[in-house]
Amino acid sequence: MYFDNFADFLAMGKHGFYVWLCYGITAVVIVVNIIAPMLQRKKLIEQQARLQRREKNNAS
Repeated sequence: MYFDNFADFLAMGKHGFYVWLCYGITAVVIVVNIIAPMLQRKKLIEQQARLQRREKNNAS
């Protein structure tokens, strides 16, 4: 597709709002899919460390 200027590129033939909204939503979903497992892993590691400390204290 050919655009005469950058404003036409952003407008995407009057469909720019929807096109850029879809790109934005897609970017958010990808970022969430990357960050959420990292946060869950960190939380799991912290929970396991707490559990191990608790079991160690109870065994003593």
